Amino acid sequence: MTRMIAAAALLATTALGGLTAGAARAEDEIRIGVIYPLTGAAASTGVELKAAAELAAAIVNKEIPAPAGLVAGVGMPHLKGAKIKLIFGDHQGNPQVGSTEAERLITSEKVSALAGAYFSNVTATASQVAERYGVPFLNGESSSATLTQRKFKWFFRTTPHDDLFVTNFFTFLEDMEKKTGDNLRGIGLFNENTLWGNETTKLQTKLAEERKFTIAEKIVYPAKTTQMTSEVQRLKAANPAVIMQSSYLGDAILSMKTYKELGFLPKMLLANDAGFNDSEFLKTMGKDGEDIISREVWALDQADRNPLIRQVNDLMRERSGVNFNGNSARAFTAIAVLADAIDRAGSTQPDAIRKALQETDIPAAGLIMPWKGVKFDANGQNELGQGIIVQVQNGQYVTVWPFDVATKPVVYPMPAWDGR
Repeated sequence: MTRMIAAAALLATTALGGLTAGAARAEDEIRIGVIYPLTGAAASTGVELKAAAELAAAIVNKEIPAPAGLVAGVGMPHLKGAKIKLIFGDHQGNPQVGSTEAERLITSEKVSALAGAYFSNVTATASQVAERYGVPFLNGESSSATLTQRKFKWFFRTTPHDDLFVTNFFTFLEDMEKKTGDNLRGIGLFNENTLWGNETTKLQTKLAEERKFTIAEKIVYPAKTTQMTSEVQRLKAANPAVIMQSSYLGDAILSMKTYKELGFLPKMLLANDAGFNDSEFLKTMGKDGEDIISREVWALDQADRNPLIRQVNDLMRERSGVNFNGNSARAFTAIAVLADAIDRAGSTQPDAIRKALQETDIPAAGLIMPWKGVKFDANGQNELGQGIIVQVQNGQYVTVWPFDVATKPVVYPMPAWDGR
């Protein structure tokens, strides 16, 4: 009997040892699924987001030296130096494809967590899949406010959302009225019709009423449209002092070309980030893209306040040939925050990663973003995110608001087309 017990104990010990070794082998590689638009109309944006995510992974894996102070789970010390591997999915700008890619990454690629997906409507569907499977989903770039109002257990978002961004625009306009003495109360709303644009329109309409602004014209146009002549004619006829516009890259370029064709510009064009902040926008538009004002979450000119901004941007430029923009900087930050959480979890198990995300408390000094830090509220929303407003001046996006962190004064009003 004694020999039988000893044999059983030895067998159990061997089995446990095998399980431990198996777990260790599995965690030599930490698989993270990342979903972006890598083909289709927003492919150029997706390529930049992918490059930013890959830079974050390279820093985590110590393939390149990590800038001092960056919080990113560098070296994965709590997982014995395990490497993260990003497995990419291409949603093509299609919410259904996004959900299919999320399921593939979870069931076939066996990822421990998901990140993405830039388009708010795709993030909505892909994160529903993650919620169903009980897999953490960290969103870095989508700003639709309702994404963190769904009471999801597995969804987290680092970027601020449109409630903050839209509020900032109205505060900025009030500040500009005080500075210039002009009446900027007449506004035109010009937004695309996916989840992001529709929700932005609702927020703008609500705040315009609350802040005593008049909506001279409200247009919601079909996303991926191929012509905007009739819409711009309506805006020109209404002649608002300010246009607030939400467009992805193709639409942003098309609208600017149409504005020029019809000889129309408002005193200020306030862009809701996205296409207007894509690197391809200024490459395509050149001087015709000058003086556009956009909400933003990142700007290179904030590097004097935070040295990490320039240090990590230099790495991005060396690897990809372009500077960060607000989209790619947020993509980098999402992977860094997720890697930090996985390292602190000391595990690739979903529950452990979720708990670590809930406990995240990264200070401003550990980020490349001009935020107060990263700390998630009960709904998974980072409660320490902030926004800035930038303007295109001499081919660069420079910070113009809040005025106390501005590096350049606002060029106002926008010069007419014949004065450029």
